[in-house]
Amino acid sequence: MEEKEKHTVRISVRRLVEFVFRSGDIDNRMGAGRDKEAMLLGAQLHRKIQKRMGSGYQAEVSLKQEYCLNEYLEPGSLEPEILLYLILEGRADGIFTEGEDVVIDEIKGVYMDLSHLTESLPVHRAQALCYAYMIAKEKGLNTIGIQVTYCQMESEEIRRFRETLPFDEVEEWFTGVLREYGKWARYAAEQKIRRLESTKGLEFPFSYRPGQRDLVVSVYRSIRRQRRLFIQAPTGIGKTLSVVFPAVKAMGEGTGEKLFYLTAKNVAREAAEEALRILREEGGLHFTSTVITAKEKACFLEKPDCNPEACPYAKGHYDRVNDAVYSLLMEKEAFTREDIRQKAEECCVCPFEMGLDVTEWVDGIICDYNYVFDPNAALRRYFSEGIRGDYLFLVDEAHNLVERAREMYSAVLVKEEFLAMKKIVKPYSRKLERCLDRCSRQMLELKRECDAWTVYPEVNALYLTVLGTFGEMENFRADHPGLDLGEEYRELYFRIRHFLAMYERIEEGYRIYGEHQPDGTFRVKLYCVHPAANLKLCLENSLSTVFFSATLLPIQYYKELLGGEPDDYAVYAPSPFSASNRLLAVGGDVSSRYTRRSDSEFRRVAGEIAAMVRGQAGHYMAFFPSYAYLERTERFLREELEPEGVRLLVQTSSMREAEREAFLEEFRGAGPGSLLGLCVLGGLFSEGIDLKGENLIGAAVVGTGIPQICTEREILKTYFNEKEQNGFDYAYRYPGFNKVMQAAGRVIRTTEDRGVILLLDDRFLQRETRQLFPREWEDCRRTDSQNLSDELDKFWNCEENIE
Repeated sequence: MEEKEKHTVRISVRRLVEFVFRSGDIDNRMGAGRDKEAMLLGAQLHRKIQKRMGSGYQAEVSLKQEYCLNEYLEPGSLEPEILLYLILEGRADGIFTEGEDVVIDEIKGVYMDLSHLTESLPVHRAQALCYAYMIAKEKGLNTIGIQVTYCQMESEEIRRFRETLPFDEVEEWFTGVLREYGKWARYAAEQKIRRLESTKGLEFPFSYRPGQRDLVVSVYRSIRRQRRLFIQAPTGIGKTLSVVFPAVKAMGEGTGEKLFYLTAKNVAREAAEEALRILREEGGLHFTSTVITAKEKACFLEKPDCNPEACPYAKGHYDRVNDAVYSLLMEKEAFTREDIRQKAEECCVCPFEMGLDVTEWVDGIICDYNYVFDPNAALRRYFSEGIRGDYLFLVDEAHNLVERAREMYSAVLVKEEFLAMKKIVKPYSRKLERCLDRCSRQMLELKRECDAWTVYPEVNALYLTVLGTFGEMENFRADHPGLDLGEEYRELYFRIRHFLAMYERIEEGYRIYGEHQPDGTFRVKLYCVHPAANLKLCLENSLSTVFFSATLLPIQYYKELLGGEPDDYAVYAPSPFSASNRLLAVGGDVSSRYTRRSDSEFRRVAGEIAAMVRGQAGHYMAFFPSYAYLERTERFLREELEPEGVRLLVQTSSMREAEREAFLEEFRGAGPGSLLGLCVLGGLFSEGIDLKGENLIGAAVVGTGIPQICTEREILKTYFNEKEQNGFDYAYRYPGFNKVMQAAGRVIRTTEDRGVILLLDDRFLQRETRQLFPREWEDCRRTDSQNLSDELDKFWNCEENIE
């Protein structure tokens, strides 16, 4: 008799019950139709409750069981040679014995008044029942008890809902859950079979560029060994395909069940989609994928308003969404924003929420960093239970994650917002008004201690006052169901919630400071100076993480701040481009220093940029340290170039999306004469845009990109100086040079491209800056206003450069 092939599907208890038992409307209004678990219980309070239960109480009990689903599926719905198993796992908050009863304890922390709870919420009860079945089956029990324990976060008041059930009743309930989930597990298993089969003979779809094969092998080995890898690889080597292909191959050999391609840029997401499309079409890969689109872009309304009265797609959404998702999954393998919007409209469900549900059933998710790393936006269905998933993280343009992480894990309170909210809530709740007033007065005390800005050792008194206020806001939500106090109230609610959550993470990587703002307001900020500890918590959810970028230098700096370990792998991929196709010159007779900013200096800078444009007709960009610097140089550039027919395009600070696209279209076209774009270094045109060949043949970078002196840069500098590291490098030099490399990387995109990179600042000649140059910049030449034209003429006309 032929042995049957066994396939498994894994899911956590929480994800299972939240999937099976959801119904009704989406309703994000105050107090309406929401999960009353305002926030996951703080770990410290959680442990305190468990300790109170005595020595016989087993806390945080990991449970894992396997169930054959064949008997729960409709006959003939699965190939007869396949055995399909569900691996269900989770962690019971507590298990204890009372008399002869074994009781499962499910603990939930809330900020609301517990008197509003008359029974346990269905999804919490379902979680407890799943654990109860697992324990009762394991121990052969005839009855089993469940207890849902609610704890009020501020007062630590406890309320419990307890019941004892016969095992037969629990088993019947659990059998229904498995039957409901069966067809979804079948789809997941069948897709996995197709994916694994298609990866067996999958080959890299193109001839390898120089250095590319080594890069592919490094990624594959790192993933198979379940290690982290940091990659510095120049633009044009084909980084996206070089990391996606080996990741898919590793998944085909059993390392990883879901791939997260993480980025901060839309262009990078498109590159990931294209890489998977090539592998499907060229290599026959069966690999499902989807792109998560931000709610504002996915929503059918002009502005998202997630409640059944304002949005017909929110009303009854959870009653219809599972059928909508299943229907979409049957149609194709790659799901774009438009695919999801079309199906959502057809089935009358929310496209954003439907898009999140689609991620459950695909092999690859392409999304913003936020969905993995941001505590407010992370996909809770994957990252909320502390269970390490079989996930692979590919972090594109990883240099961006440092500042993004600092932003994600920082939190701000503004004194004046409490005062404004006092007036709004006064007609409805004097108690909440008094709480908001106490917050304002507490911040006033901190304000009086502050000059321009001040670092505080702690703000425990403010934290406790805000914690009490948040508890009262929760009570207010429950007492006034359906009342909408507007966007300002919601923003303050979420700002306070984030502040409380981040305060629980306060440790050495934070600094707390107060600052007077230019608009007259006063704020207190929990500033995440060193995000590594927070990022590590997220990275532990993956089997392997690959960080890659064209600007990941110095590698130790990024390793440290991105949560890497000293023994994590690192790869420096050499440039595949011939150095003869690129002129790299440093203008050593100009500077962007503040002490040198005069009309004569701006004129000199404009003269060298104009010389670059005159060297060869074509499209160029010049990147400036600020809009103010750009504007002062623009006048001299127009005087120099417009009489010669050169067209100038200028980036503005208020550009809309259509204007940005029109700006780039000018470079993609073949208009008359030369074109010069004036842009800001570190802005939207200095990173992530792809202008190949004649679309861009030169870029001038004015200044070393060093950020302006400000409160947070000075706090960063002081922090790293105190750690006996070079604070100036960490706060200013490294982030600045990263922007320079990104802007310079716009020029040479393919092996056929030829172009000029002009670095205009004498500080590029300093040893500290030269040490940051990538290896392929070793041939840079020093120029000045006297010999630049000669160097350009030699480059553009020298026969040996023409390939």
